[in-house]
Amino acid sequence: MNQDTLLFFEKHPDALPIYKAFEQRVFSEIEDVHMKVQKTQISFSNRHGFAFVSFLPVRKAALRPKIYLVVSFGLGRRAESPRIDAAVEPYPNRWTHHVLISGEEEIDGELMDWVKEAAVFAAGKR
Repeated sequence: MNQDTLLFFEKHPDALPIYKAFEQRVFSEIEDVHMKVQKTQISFSNRHGFAFVSFLPVRKAALRPKIYLVVSFGLGRRAESPRIDAAVEPYPNRWTHHVLISGEEEIDGELMDWVKEAAVFAAGKR
């Protein structure tokens, strides 16, 4: 774990194990991934960004668990699932989805299928 990642989780240390589990799955299941830690998010990319980890407030504070992080990903379609807290179409046929994760068990096949689809979608963008 690099110093930038530890600093990113300085105010949310209890969410670090969730992030570590997500990062491990991304790097083990997707090829040619680059990671960049920024002030407000951690980005995973190939040719373009495809998944992002943040503490984006996608739910009202009263509805958010104490420990959480948000995984965002971009697809060429709108994915439908009760797990998706928000989906927006910033460009035609480019949908950004936000999923609140509050435990390592939520980094499951469904989430990773979306992230893998997002990686393929990002790699094919011009």
